[in-house]
This record gives sequence, structure tokens and C-alpha cells, in this order.
Amino acid sequence: MTHVFYRNSRSTPPTATRGEGAYIYDDTGKQYLDGSGGAAVSCLGHSDPDVIAAVQTQVATLDFAHTGFFTSGPAEALAERLVTHAPDGIDRVYFVSGGSEAVETALKMARQYFVETGEPQRTRFISRKQSYHGNTLGALAAGGNVWRKEKFAPLLADTAHISPCYAYRGQEAGESLEAYGQRVANELESELQRVGPETVIAFIAEPVVGATLGAVPAVPGYFKRIREICDRYGVLLILDEVMCGMGRTGTLFACEQDGVSPDIITIAKGLGAGYQAIGATLCTNRIHDAFVQGSGFFQHGHTYIGHPVACAAGNAVVTKLTDGGMVARAVQMGEKLDQALRDAFGNHPHIGDIRGRGMFRGLEIVEDRASKSPFDPARGINKRVKAAAFEAGLICYPMGGTVDGQRGDHVLLAPPFILTDDQIGELIEKLGTALQSALS
Repeated sequence: MTHVFYRNSRSTPPTATRGEGAYIYDDTGKQYLDGSGGAAVSCLGHSDPDVIAAVQTQVATLDFAHTGFFTSGPAEALAERLVTHAPDGIDRVYFVSGGSEAVETALKMARQYFVETGEPQRTRFISRKQSYHGNTLGALAAGGNVWRKEKFAPLLADTAHISPCYAYRGQEAGESLEAYGQRVANELESELQRVGPETVIAFIAEPVVGATLGAVPAVPGYFKRIREICDRYGVLLILDEVMCGMGRTGTLFACEQDGVSPDIITIAKGLGAGYQAIGATLCTNRIHDAFVQGSGFFQHGHTYIGHPVACAAGNAVVTKLTDGGMVARAVQMGEKLDQALRDAFGNHPHIGDIRGRGMFRGLEIVEDRASKSPFDPARGINKRVKAAAFEAGLICYPMGGTVDGQRGDHVLLAPPFILTDDQIGELIEKLGTALQSALS
């Protein structure tokens, strides 16, 4: 008997009892290799002593102080550390409790910025098809995943969507990667002209698309062109790094590899590494100054924002990522993981593409490699892979609807940066077992 409302109301999941390193154990003693970090959360693995000590010390000192009355030492320290490593121009940090909150905050911050600066007619957002920005109503509206949105469509704000930067399916024969990137980036300018650029608040995108596409990075030059278009029309650029940021793709902020600085960045997941629930919305001084010189008040907030214990955990995590060299390890182990995936599945008859950056890798599953045709969604390939992997003792993140929100399957991998060579071998072996079972 349970009173918990599970995600799947027709089944009862096993009970997790402890985590150690790259593994989670259930109440039967079964061991699972955490090959997706939950949902790209556990970048440092489980039971990290330094983060645990930071949480224990802080909760014994100050458990909670509402930000309507106080700031705290951990919040100030974490904000300073993040800004020190952030892209040029980023100077302010607004703490929240997770990724959807971070995106919701970014959307409201961007809207109020234009109200404060005398452009209240800007009411629209533009994003990309097959994007995912969270599950609160504003964040869900901004996203471009059909399956996630369809039940709630009547409740969602209207958002325009352009094509993703998805070279595996979008690049034309004879077209260079750079030319392809410019072509799909220029869709933003066309869409701005269609809706009226003076009505648009911001363009929001993931530097490396996670859940809905399976670790798809932008091609060279794409985001530089996006930045140029945003600047030309006075539109803000919001980069959603909730899943791909905090070292996951090999740099602390994923956009570093694209050579751009956004106006607003959202982070979460790896920021707390699972030890506490925390996210953040970072912005430039230009945006913050508009509030200072305007109403002086951001009309937004939640009870647990800037939580001292969460910020203490985040500060310990970011310290390990930067000073502790774990981002560099994500690069090193990510290259090994990529090579192992290509060695094992590069010629697999049903793996059409292997992609990603750092410790963020995806495999696209197809019925036919030559035509790239996906399996019939009725077969539920992604669900079968997830179940077979779990049975084999591997946690991974398969999803469906890769191609258009309905058709297509992929597997997302986002293991902890502490993964060893032997554990990469274990991941490959168990994933191979799962694919064989699901596709037979």
C-alpha cells in the first residue's frame, strides 16, 4: 500500500536505498550503473564526501532564511563563483530550486526587462521545434516538443518555433555543416520579420539539445549567427543550459564552445549534482540595471529561492567542477565514452547516429540506416530499451518522438564524470544487451 503519486500510476518502482559512486542500489540489493545521472543530474556521482560535508555544516548553522528578508553567505559565495566562470557580460545570479523554475524565471525576467525599458509591446518568444525547456506552463509553452505539450495546449501561451539545428536529419546533400547552420539560423530572422521583430522578447535555445533530441550540438557558426540576428533586432538571447551546462559537455557553460555570450542563461541539474534541489538564472548587468533604474523590483519569486543549504551544496559542487578538475575529466572520459560507443555501435544496423559532447552522448535508433527511417512508434522501442537496460542493471534515458515529436527513438547517456574505464565497458555491455533485447 502506498500513498505516493508515482509518475507511472500503473506500476510501482523499486525503492532506492543508497547511492555510492556511479551506482544506485535498491532494497533488494540490486546494483544499477547510473548511466544517465538520473536526468543528467549526478555529475559527481553519489555519496561525494565533500558535498555531503558542505550540506551538513550548513544545515547545522543556518537551515533557511527567506530572501524577502535576508541574503546568505552561501548564496553570495556561489553567485561570485558562477560569475567568475560565466561568459562575458554575465554578472547577476537569481537562485531557484530547479530547471523549470530557472526557465520560468528567465521568461518573466526578459518580459519585465522590456516593460522596465519602455517596450511593453514585446510579448512573444521564439524557440525551436524539438526543444525542451521544462514543465511549468511558461517553460512548456516555450518548448517545441509536441508530445509533452499536447494535453496542456489550451493552457499554453502561443510561441513561434523554427527548425532545430539537427544536422543528422536537416543537412542537405552537398551542403557543408557551416552552410547548413547558417541556413537554419536564418530562419530566426525570417520568423522575426513574419511576426514583427518589435513584438518579440527573446529567442530561447539549448546549446546542446538534451531530452527531446538526444545530445544534439549546434554546428559551427550557428549560434554566432543567432547572436547577430538577436542583436540586429533588439531581441534577447536566452540559452537554456539546465541539462547541458555545468561541465556536462566539457566546459562549465556549454555555450563557451559556441563562442557566444547570451543575455540570460539558465542552469540547474549539475549545479547541485543531486545533493540539493537548486537552479539559477544568470543575466547581464544591462538587464539587472534596467530593474535598478526602473521599478527596482522583480515581480517574481518562490519560497525556497536562494536556499542556504542548497547554495552551500552548489558551491561545493562548482568548486569540484572547476578547481577540482572534474570538468576537465568530463572531457577526458567523454572522449573515451564516445570512442567506446562508436566501436560498439558504429556499424550497428539500427543505430543511425552517435553524437554529443563531453559526458553527454546520444544514439539515434532507426529501422533503416540508409534511409534514416524511424521505427513505427507503436513498437515503443525507446520504452523497451529503457526497460531492458534497467533489467540489466543500467539506468539510461531513452525517449521517443525524436524526429517530429511523434516518430523516432534515441538513447541519452549522461553518466557521472567520475566514471572509470571499466565502468565505460560495463555501460557499453549492458546497453548492447538492452538494444539486442529491445530490437529483436
